[in-house]
Amino acid sequence: MRGLPDEDAVLCTKSKTYAIKFVGNSNSMFLIPPSIFPGDAQVSDTNNNVSVLKIAPGNMELVEASPRLDKLKQILLANPFGAGEVEAMMDVDNDDLDHSGKKDLALYTWSDLVNTVQASDEELRNGLQSLSAIEIDGFWRVIDENYLDVILRMLLHNCVLKDWSFDDLDEDEVVNALVADEFPSQLASHCLRVFGSKVNETDKWKLEPRLVCLHFARQILREEKMRLESFMEEWKKKIPDGMEERFEMLEGEVLTEKIGIETRVYTFSVRSLPSTPEERFSVLFKHRSKWEWKDLEPYLR
Repeated sequence: MRGLPDEDAVLCTKSKTYAIKFVGNSNSMFLIPPSIFPGDAQVSDTNNNVSVLKIAPGNMELVEASPRLDKLKQILLANPFGAGEVEAMMDVDNDDLDHSGKKDLALYTWSDLVNTVQASDEELRNGLQSLSAIEIDGFWRVIDENYLDVILRMLLHNCVLKDWSFDDLDEDEVVNALVADEFPSQLASHCLRVFGSKVNETDKWKLEPRLVCLHFARQILREEKMRLESFMEEWKKKIPDGMEERFEMLEGEVLTEKIGIETRVYTFSVRSLPSTPEERFSVLFKHRSKWEWKDLEPYLR
């Protein structure tokens, strides 16, 4: 059973989450002791009376439900792991400052997340993976996007400098190079996991063009709207040689709108939407009263 005192409880197995529903009975259901019932050998034939312990007005049913991962996103994004904490972590002579700083932050261990988020263990792990979360000093954190941008840019710089192929990156070489540039080894490895994928279960990695291109698109747009032509021009400048940007990569991340003869593009990420269908549809149709299917579909997957 998982849930805080002010929440409706859910029942979780290793891989599923179930809402608990009360279903009323139209007929009376009597609860009697298990050792006394008609036909029991211990009951005399001349005495068919039994004691009723309780009348049950209904029963509880389990209904499979979506994991409630919006809270996971909310609590982890509230305190992203940024450059300030990295400096404290790298400064071996500043342990006291590091620990005192963390006391002011709401941080969560795996046990804390299990007790706070209404999701099964498997669904919780998938939720952490979708947020690109990482466990640092026993606490699950999301890396600040600006700091992650710095690590990625340095990784791409090293690829050019050392003539590494984007499709054949040795993890040890990448990590050692980034550590030499004063990035923590744990975050260097994490950068590969965020923007790349394993090559045939080896120690080799390949950078995924869509993930890299999507990151730079987010960095350009932020919270502003841009002319589509200006955005595409700026986006192309930031993409490393050897990768090709395509607007289709941004499905579920940006939307376009016509203003006169101009087409403007702005960020509208599926990651920012609620996970429950009712709340998601409400947000979508508050944002736009009418949708074309090709625009709406990425936000419903």
